[in-house]
Amino acid sequence: MEFENIKELINLVNSSDLAFFELSNGNDHIKMDKSFNRGVSDTNLNNTKTINSPVVSIATSENIPVKKEEVKKVEKEVAQEKEDDENTSVITSPMVGTFYSSASPESPAFVKVGDEISKGKIICIIEAMKLMNEIESEFDGTIVKCLVNDGDMVEYGQPLFKIKGE
Repeated sequence: MEFENIKELINLVNSSDLAFFELSNGNDHIKMDKSFNRGVSDTNLNNTKTINSPVVSIATSENIPVKKEEVKKVEKEVAQEKEDDENTSVITSPMVGTFYSSASPESPAFVKVGDEISKGKIICIIEAMKLMNEIESEFDGTIVKCLVNDGDMVEYGQPLFKIKGE
C-alpha cells in the first residue's frame, strides 16, 4: 500500500465515528484505534492505589436551626419576585458589542430605572466594529432594572433591561 493511500485512509477514519478500524490486504496490515481504554490490561487497572482521607462531617438541613420568621420572609420575597417577573419583559441585545447607556461620557443616560418608555425609544447604544448602533425599546413600560453596566461587553441575546409592562 502506498503512503498517500495510507494518509487518505487515516483521514477517513479520523473524520468518521469509527472507534476501531483494521484492514488486511495481502502482506499489508493496518490497525487504527481511537478509543482511550482499548488495549489497557486489567492488571494495570488493578494496580491503582487507595488513598485514605479523613472523614469530614457535613451539616444537613435536619441539624441546622432555622428561624421560622426568616423562612417566611424569604418565601414572601420569592413570591413577590415571581409575581414581578410575570409582569416584566426583558430587552435583549440584538448583537455582540460594547454597551453604552449614553451617547457620550458627558451626556445623560438614555434611560434610567423608573423611566417610562414607549416602543421605539432609544434606550442604549451598542458599539460593534466601530459602529454605534442605537438600540430601541421593543415594549411600552417602565424600566425596572438595568442588567449591564456602562462599557460592558454584551453577547447576542444577553438581557439588557427589565421592563414592567403597562
